[in-house]
Amino acid sequence: MFKLRIGYLVVGITTGLILLLGFFWSLPDGKLHIVFCDVGQGDAAYIRFPDGRDMLVDGGPDDKVLGCLGRHMPFWDRHINIVALTHPQKDHMQGLITVLGRYSTDYFVRSDIANSTDGYATLMDVVGRRGIKQKFVTAGEAIAVGSTTLSVLWPSGDQIANVLGATTSNLNDGSVVFLLRYGSFDALFPGDADIRVESGWKNMQLADDTLEVLKFPHHGSKTGMTENFLQTLRPKLSVISVGRNNYGHPSEAALATLAKLGIQVKRTDKEGDIEMMSDGRSWSVGE
Repeated sequence: MFKLRIGYLVVGITTGLILLLGFFWSLPDGKLHIVFCDVGQGDAAYIRFPDGRDMLVDGGPDDKVLGCLGRHMPFWDRHINIVALTHPQKDHMQGLITVLGRYSTDYFVRSDIANSTDGYATLMDVVGRRGIKQKFVTAGEAIAVGSTTLSVLWPSGDQIANVLGATTSNLNDGSVVFLLRYGSFDALFPGDADIRVESGWKNMQLADDTLEVLKFPHHGSKTGMTENFLQTLRPKLSVISVGRNNYGHPSEAALATLAKLGIQVKRTDKEGDIEMMSDGRSWSVGE
């Protein structure tokens, strides 16, 4: 009996230490963390802001995003402050159905563009049943999260109404494009918006005329971004969120252009989750 009690005591102390260490590990560190999740052929990015709040941008094509959240969130944390959908296509949307069903969320951020699929209907049913507040964003708006700013660059209300329509035949064109800024660090998230609509959001204001990170549009498609625009942006790093052996992504043309311009490339199909952090001045990519 004595040995049994000692065993329970050891287990209790060990569990307490694990929880305590986990608590201190999860405290805000004053740095911006961005994780481009390996979700196969799709997009999902988890962002933890310097003040500890967090955000998920897209959810990939299935439940694989849950693994990424499990690796980069404290295991007891079941709350995500902001969930954003760039556009309602399965490879960006489907995983959010499970995420919003499992995690409590303050705001569901998206543009006013819909889809007629069963997946989209299921997603919106989850949003409604969970009572999640929706925030529809258009170009020119900004969301401040502490000292970090998310500036929406595309689409505008007029573009949705006159160019794209409430339900567009090319949902990629209606992707929410936003620039994330923390101090002098800039990261551009264009969803799948590519050269068809590039001219509508290319005149952005960077913190110091330098773009640190570009999430390359449309999984490295050959129509993702023109060479002239890439040459103007000159990102230090381009991240390609892509599955293995899917749809010819990333294209040889896109990879050749990035190499020609000396832009570093990281791919989720080669490296898995890609994490970076910044203190608002310097930044680094995790190994």
